[in-house]
Amino acid sequence: MPDDVELRTFATRTEALALAPVAEIGWFDDWSDGIFAKAPAAAASARWINTIGVGIDALPVSRFVERNQILTTGAGLMPDVIADFAVMGVLTLAKRVDEIVRAHDRQEWLHKPPGTIELLGSRALIVGYGEIGREIGQRLRAFGIDVTGVRRCADGEQGVIGPDDWRPRLAEFDWVVLCAPSTAETRCMIGAGELASVKPGARLVNIARGDLVDQASLLAALEDGQLGGAFLDVTTPEPLPPEHPLWRAPNTIVSMHLSGQSQTTAFRRGAVRFLSNLQRYLSGMPLERVVDLARGY
Repeated sequence: MPDDVELRTFATRTEALALAPVAEIGWFDDWSDGIFAKAPAAAASARWINTIGVGIDALPVSRFVERNQILTTGAGLMPDVIADFAVMGVLTLAKRVDEIVRAHDRQEWLHKPPGTIELLGSRALIVGYGEIGREIGQRLRAFGIDVTGVRRCADGEQGVIGPDDWRPRLAEFDWVVLCAPSTAETRCMIGAGELASVKPGARLVNIARGDLVDQASLLAALEDGQLGGAFLDVTTPEPLPPEHPLWRAPNTIVSMHLSGQSQTTAFRRGAVRFLSNLQRYLSGMPLERVVDLARGY
């Protein structure tokens, strides 16, 4: 830490809320006791708020706008970790590893594999082809899957299409992977119409946010077999209540928003980036990974 920066830390919500109003820079990545959302809201004088998270839907974005505050996130910090988890979802749905584990727990020797989907030659649509999406695409191609990515700005890159081009082509894909940010434009982007258009039996993997999918329509598509299965790392709401029907939807696995947590290096990676940005801040240089608060990412 530079000598001219006074570092003050907290261990409880009370301490965080006491420090937040006097902070010039705030990093409040403690998800216990509501600190993650409440401390930034209280940081009225801060010029810069930092987080290693990617989604900003739990943060007081409107207050950041009112205060003209800078927000930096963990975008691009762990694309490999989340991509690994997404590919695990594809493999689990293809070979039904969940059913194998359940048989193991029953000490039951299976004589037929519960999943027989072959990845080689199948086709995947990745909606949100940023750093995480590209990492997923790279891994899926290694299994022989033909990958098409969707970006806000498609610039003619082979295998990448624009935001107005993917819906008419939904019937082409065996896998639909969602990793777009949650914004006003993307909420419920997968609804009844999109699910009716997918290839019958296609599988959905969502490692983005639950609100990208209309869950009533998702349940209907799973129950009538239009969707062959779903791997949902994210849901709405979270935690998903025990009585929620998604827990019992056919061929569905809810992985409880664990993708970003399935690592041990997030804070180490985040600290390296934060210190680099701190040097930029002290030097009056533009910070890296600044959120466009109007767009929401």
